[in-house]
Amino acid sequence: MNPPDYLDEIEDGSSEDVLDDKLKMAQEKSDDAYQKALSSTTVIAEFNQRKIRLPGFIVPLDFDDEQIITKFLLVPFFGACIHLPPPPPNQIIFATYEPGLTLDDLSDAFFVEGTIFTEIKESDLATSAYSMTIDRVLPYEED
Repeated sequence: MNPPDYLDEIEDGSSEDVLDDKLKMAQEKSDDAYQKALSSTTVIAEFNQRKIRLPGFIVPLDFDDEQIITKFLLVPFFGACIHLPPPPPNQIIFATYEPGLTLDDLSDAFFVEGTIFTEIKESDLATSAYSMTIDRVLPYEED
């Protein structure tokens, strides 16, 4: 879906140019399909409590003094939530990985394996419509 024309009319740096709460924006423009897509929390209920393997990029949320990450967002493209606005909540997974991991480069993609849940989680960076308890993190490799 292409962005609606009215977005071209927003002046850079204006108060309308701030993307701080997509869910609120979607509620204000409840008839706007584009805004609804940006804030969708629609999930696939059949995925709840299912073991899955999924590729994505890691956005650290919680780490210790040694930079071991135990909570992160798994997002579908590099830069999401850091350099670019977050994807819709139903494309973000709030992940917990108790052994923790370290990252050499945020632009590296990974496969994560674990149990997914259909629940909304809030963080400072984004809202996610899924959460996941991670069992294993593997480097991404194309088949």
